[in-house]
Amino acid sequence: MTVQYDPENREKVVTKLPAALRRELKVRAAQLGVDIKDAVTEGIHAWRSQTEPLPAVDTAGAEPFATYLPAGLYATFKADCTARGVAYNQGMAQSIRLWLDAHPAPSRVPRPTGVRRVIFGNQKGGVGKTSTSAGVAQALAEMGYRTCLIDFDPQGHLTKQLGYDLFDIEAPSLAKHMLGETKGDLRDLLVPIEDANFGGRLFMLPACRDAFLLDAKLATSRHVRVKETALEKALAPLEQEFDFIIVDCPPSLGYTMDTALYYCRTREGEEPGTSGICIPVLAEDSSADAYDMLDNQIQDLIDDLGIVINSIGFVVNMYDSRKGYIATSSLNSWKEIGDPPVIAVIPELKEQREAVRLKQPLLSYAPNGEQSEAMRTIARRVAA
Repeated sequence: MTVQYDPENREKVVTKLPAALRRELKVRAAQLGVDIKDAVTEGIHAWRSQTEPLPAVDTAGAEPFATYLPAGLYATFKADCTARGVAYNQGMAQSIRLWLDAHPAPSRVPRPTGVRRVIFGNQKGGVGKTSTSAGVAQALAEMGYRTCLIDFDPQGHLTKQLGYDLFDIEAPSLAKHMLGETKGDLRDLLVPIEDANFGGRLFMLPACRDAFLLDAKLATSRHVRVKETALEKALAPLEQEFDFIIVDCPPSLGYTMDTALYYCRTREGEEPGTSGICIPVLAEDSSADAYDMLDNQIQDLIDDLGIVINSIGFVVNMYDSRKGYIATSSLNSWKEIGDPPVIAVIPELKEQREAVRLKQPLLSYAPNGEQSEAMRTIARRVAA
């Protein structure tokens, strides 16, 4: 039985898929640069072309999954499922399995042209810089990119949340490399973030206990000719090893933030928009005040140094519409700015706090949760 459909127009359809299959689809589509709705459409066409019964897919614990199919294909597919005696959800699961089997994960995602450098910054603390930078780094590694996560905040929350210790004051560290106070290879300080889904592609450079002195030392050190370049010079040895370097910045408007902003500038010959800053905020007025100060710092660096700093977008963290007018109106205000855009809204849920308590990566602890999906959304935007 066939029904004519229009591939140019799409309609929303809802089915149920097991969480593991849904996550595999989203990750594979991101790895291959394919829109999920196109992958599902292709899978349905493959399913309809089969002449022999397909193995059943275990759909135990299936949860709602929505996508968009060409108008009319939904009705055609449901009719085919009925004709074959296959439940609609099972038919959809088989279709997606067909597409996944026909499109294996690449052994390595093609390397971007040069390392892509993304910092997460806002001078206000408690807006989710650490959780967002960590989650996006995890999602990029999950997608197949070699990713280095830098804990550049003297408080070391990122380091501690992932279960590692800060470097002691006397030990080599990123801060000492920036100041020319130590020798050795910075790569020796990296620690792996272990998880099968990251495939050995995710590493972290922990924070150090004396990093709070960095601002003062940058101001007076004779070893740093141009203070804004200190972070870039220190991280240069890592750039050949990674596709992405993600920096969790301090809640500061000092020299350390200047070095981070300079590091994410658009370099000569680099494609515009490749690197830049993501700005985590909350849906409240204090975040707006903090952003004004950060924006002034960015513009001052642009004007003083004649550089380009790309603002990738806002990430609205810990959003809860049940908080009423303050939350909803503030979210609308962030969206109304337009440039930079709001690239993700991350809900206020318990999974992130639980992952921190257990010292586990969010995408390992709750890989199918809304917060993890939001991190993948940001990662796709960053990798686009």
